[in-house]
Amino acid sequence: MQVAVLSGSVFGTADMVADEAASVCAKAGLDVIRIKPATVDALLAAKPDSLLVCTSTTGMGELPDSFMPFYLELQSRFPLLTLVPFGVIALGDSAYGDTFCQGGELMRELLLELQAVEALPMLRLDASESVTPESDAQPWLEQWASLVAG
Repeated sequence: MQVAVLSGSVFGTADMVADEAASVCAKAGLDVIRIKPATVDALLAAKPDSLLVCTSTTGMGELPDSFMPFYLELQSRFPLLTLVPFGVIALGDSAYGDTFCQGGELMRELLLELQAVEALPMLRLDASESVTPESDAQPWLEQWASLVAG
């Protein structure tokens, strides 16, 4: 079972969480492909059995500038990911109110539109409450990897 791990980061925190996710998935027996930088061509070429996205939120609830081209191309090319299990880890700061983790929500909604199936509800990591998001993600990651591994 192959999992593609992608990340969109402003200051590198989402990349660190994605690297930890790749490690947890590998320990769970999954074959991990870390797609960095994220491109639609690389994703489609990998033909993963599952998909894990870690992204921060920036500005007024947008995806990071480095991740936006991937999102927009995925949206315009619209490759169906029918029944591909996925998970999203969203990083944000609850001090920003309504835009908290909105970047992750954008990715989640697009993956659902592409007919992928959410294996576990999106994990929201709050920068106001944690300085170790990669550790905070561990229990969720272990559960997600176990569900995807079957």
